[in-house]
Amino acid sequence: MTVPGGDRAEPARDTGNAVGFKLHLHPVVIPGEAAYLVSRQGVTALRGEHAECLVPLLDGTRDVAGILREAGRTLDPDSVLSSLEELTAAGLLRLHPRVGSPGLPGDPTRSAEAYWDLAGLDGAATAARLAAGALWVETVGGADPDAVRAACAANGIGLAGDPEGAALTLVVCDDYLAPSLGEIDRAHRAAGRAWLPVRGCGAEPWIGPFFQPDEGPCWHCLRVRLAGHRAAERPVRRALGIRGPLPRPAASLAAGRSLAVNLAVLEAAKWLAGIRDAAQGRLHTWDTLRMRATEHRVDRLPQCRDCGDPDIVAERVRRPFVPVSRPKAGGSGGGHRALTPDQMLARHGHLIDPVTGIVKEIRPAPHTPAGLNSFVSGPNLAMGAHTLAGLRTGLRALSGGKGITETEARVGALCEAVERYSGTRHGDEPVIVDSYRGLGAEAVHPYACQLYDERQFRERELWNERHSSFQYVPEPFDADRPTEWTPVWSLTHGRRRLLPTSMLYFTRGAASADGLYADSNGNAAGSSREDALIQGFFEVVERDAVALWWYNRTRQPGVDIDAFDEPYAERIRSVCARTHRELWVLDLTSDLGIPVFAALSRRTDKPAEDIVFGFGAHFDPRVALRRALSELGQLLPAVYDARPDGTGYAVTDPEPLHWWYTAKAAHRPYLVPDPDRRPRTPADWPYAPRADLLEDVEAITALVRQRGMELLVLDQTRPDLEIPVVKVLVPGMRHFWARFAPGRLFDVPVQLGRRAEPVTYEQLNPVPLFV
Repeated sequence: MTVPGGDRAEPARDTGNAVGFKLHLHPVVIPGEAAYLVSRQGVTALRGEHAECLVPLLDGTRDVAGILREAGRTLDPDSVLSSLEELTAAGLLRLHPRVGSPGLPGDPTRSAEAYWDLAGLDGAATAARLAAGALWVETVGGADPDAVRAACAANGIGLAGDPEGAALTLVVCDDYLAPSLGEIDRAHRAAGRAWLPVRGCGAEPWIGPFFQPDEGPCWHCLRVRLAGHRAAERPVRRALGIRGPLPRPAASLAAGRSLAVNLAVLEAAKWLAGIRDAAQGRLHTWDTLRMRATEHRVDRLPQCRDCGDPDIVAERVRRPFVPVSRPKAGGSGGGHRALTPDQMLARHGHLIDPVTGIVKEIRPAPHTPAGLNSFVSGPNLAMGAHTLAGLRTGLRALSGGKGITETEARVGALCEAVERYSGTRHGDEPVIVDSYRGLGAEAVHPYACQLYDERQFRERELWNERHSSFQYVPEPFDADRPTEWTPVWSLTHGRRRLLPTSMLYFTRGAASADGLYADSNGNAAGSSREDALIQGFFEVVERDAVALWWYNRTRQPGVDIDAFDEPYAERIRSVCARTHRELWVLDLTSDLGIPVFAALSRRTDKPAEDIVFGFGAHFDPRVALRRALSELGQLLPAVYDARPDGTGYAVTDPEPLHWWYTAKAAHRPYLVPDPDRRPRTPADWPYAPRADLLEDVEAITALVRQRGMELLVLDQTRPDLEIPVVKVLVPGMRHFWARFAPGRLFDVPVQLGRRAEPVTYEQLNPVPLFV
């Protein structure tokens, strides 16, 4: 007899037990053809001259001796044993607990045993083990314990008499963020017992993951990710003084609640039966409205305060930042990177998940014109410190990404979300509490990076009333007041420096006690620490150059776009042409010599010109141009559908709206190319490509040192994300927001010959840059 997949093995010979096919198999003999075993998983054919004789005998009523006795009338006993060995090896046979009838086909006990047989287990032994009582049921909130117990009874699962005697606890709750789940998790980890959460209410039941004391994530690891998607609750919880999640109305049908309970009981039964697979480590959701099941990856946080090492982040920040060799990847998109966009998305795409990711989704930015690639990835955490209106209406309310290709734009959106997430304070950052005067020369005064003029501090209340959160002026810093400081590393001097923690990490809504706050200038995520550092530095250079131009209102040479032979330029020109827009580019390169461009566009068919701009900086002038054009494309959606009657704008923030309504290129000469200077071409920058990112870092460090400035770096990488994030600071270099302290803003334009003498404070551009 030929058995598919069979290897020789000894069949059971215990005459006290009957041998028969597993209960999920139904034998059908077709004389002269084959014997078929029919199950829910398909049909297995047994072929051979004596299959017709042997298969009917394997009905679970005979032991091996009985089978040999009856089959021996027509078959050789050795061939019978050989066939039994093959059937046993193929996993088709099982021992029945007694000689006699194995039960009627409709018997629930037989059905349950057949299920475990189907799972590859010993059905009878498994059913007996489950009935012995190894499950403890616990409910949190308004969950119904009787429904769970009834489901256990209906599925042959006995309940333990106390939690200590259980191998598994099934916890049914209303919300996975219920604080009591943390207590349950800690108790189970201490006792060395596993537990399984289930959310049985709502239109979308949740089940899993199995939390096990010696492996995988704990509840706190999951809580961090779930809480990230509930940020909108924080102001309400804070106002109401609620510690846990906000209560929600029950929104479910009895059928959905029953589904959740029974699925949870099924998963618990499988785990108790000994079934183990990767899916048990994931959170499973069932959308009852759309009949759709989804699984969500749950990762352990290496820095978890409950199951990991909570000092990982602090130790990393305290270490010197030492760049290493990183060869550049070919085809890495709009900058020189260690990985391509495709490689980045393949490696880190799991961070995009509506339940357990750090962003729910990456989707095309609304109103994006056809032909451009612009994506958004959720709320911009860098804007959380001041006004709700700024979050709701601002141009930067969402994290986003742009690029030449769709993948590049998606990766950009993911990386910006990671950058903001990693740059947000989580509570495990290293801090030193002291005053500025008490710390001595190691501390950097916040004014060296803030760069507000004293007049801005004096007039801060009136200023803050009139301007958006971008332009917020904090209270003057008290050098004698103790505050929290965090180490940063000086690449130019090879030593540790200290800056106020609140200037380095975004807070979650409330302002810090010292009145300082962080902005995103110099924050960057990358495929390595080296390219994150480089991109962060380019942003510092870009914004500094933009500030020098914008607030001094200097005329700058244009850029000959055609001379760059950049395919993306034709794409964005086409988009502009469809909506009657002009496109041009200015050269903003500062004293640092790194190409910096501003791409601008205005409407020509209606009174409001809707002038928008995008900026870009890079060693390679072609990449700098591409970045400026793609950022312009990222901002075009805000005005793309604007109509002559003043409606159709994609945001309601008053500062950009006022600009779009009133700004005219003819009245602002600094916005258009200087007609007395020839347009720039790639030949104006002596660019020589380097093959390794370390060489770029070394060139940046030398450049900053030559200018008498200091390059400060903070590693903000979160161990659970593994996407490197770096914050770069160069004290003295400007943000493009309104920061009017003496220094580069007034001196460099004179050094570059753009102005004969420094402008006065009163002569600065009264319109703060609003992007």
